[in-house]
Amino acid sequence: MTPRSWLFIPGDSEKKLAKGDLAGADALILDIEDAVAPDAKQIAREKVAAYLRARPRGERSTQLWVRINPLSTGMSLDDLVAIVAGAPDGVMIPKPDGPDDVRTVSLYLDALEVQHGIELGATRILPVATETARAPFQLGDYAAAGLTRLAGLTWGAEDLSTALTASTNVDASGSWAFTYQMVRSLTLMAAHAAGVPAIETLYVDFRDEEGLFASCRAARAEGFAGRIAIHPAQVDAINRGFAPSAEEIAFARRVVEAFAANPDTGTIGIDGKMLDIPHLKQAQHILSQVEA
Repeated sequence: MTPRSWLFIPGDSEKKLAKGDLAGADALILDIEDAVAPDAKQIAREKVAAYLRARPRGERSTQLWVRINPLSTGMSLDDLVAIVAGAPDGVMIPKPDGPDDVRTVSLYLDALEVQHGIELGATRILPVATETARAPFQLGDYAAAGLTRLAGLTWGAEDLSTALTASTNVDASGSWAFTYQMVRSLTLMAAHAAGVPAIETLYVDFRDEEGLFASCRAARAEGFAGRIAIHPAQVDAINRGFAPSAEEIAFARRVVEAFAANPDTGTIGIDGKMLDIPHLKQAQHILSQVEA
């Protein structure tokens, strides 16, 4: 099942790592990139590796992912060498220019999984697919790239702003500026074209639970499957925001049952509305989220 909440945990903080187990997130992203100072990278690798070893795959209630450093830094291979033995569920790649960077990381993982006796392909990859100026132009290429490890696509605004020398990424109302609305929409479409989930970017104000929940409901309605969290206080709102409501579940069951009772028709009337096969598929998707 696709995680709804993806919570960042600084990889160099034993205290925050220990609290990660209690956060209630579907996935933890153990961060050895932006949350870790350059001179603390090796310490973070060691702490993350120890954290993974203490929680063997198959015994975890939460997926454990690792955000490595970008390929462009020359540190990503060292990150992978340090952490793959602990069998993370996946790695997040920041600042990829496109599918070729994902393919490079996948090749590294091939070798390391063989070395450590891990099932080939078990370590998935989630790229932050919009953090360089070149990256948005490559989004459409993920669909035909044949990336078997690809677990989803997410997007980011802050690093893209830096790449564009932009002074802000929001407009006067606080909504995303046009450029960021565009890359967000392209990420959503690219993910679905590639047959993987789209993961919404972070919500900056971790104190605004009501606003976060509303934003998550809107993102889910558009087709996003989950969201990045930067603080444990955001996890509950994200989990609720990306879960089908009781009303949605009940209606979806009615739709599925109605079509099952009339297998030779492509259109069904329910509550005065005409529903066809796309509505059936949507209902089946909703039920798959609660029955997985």
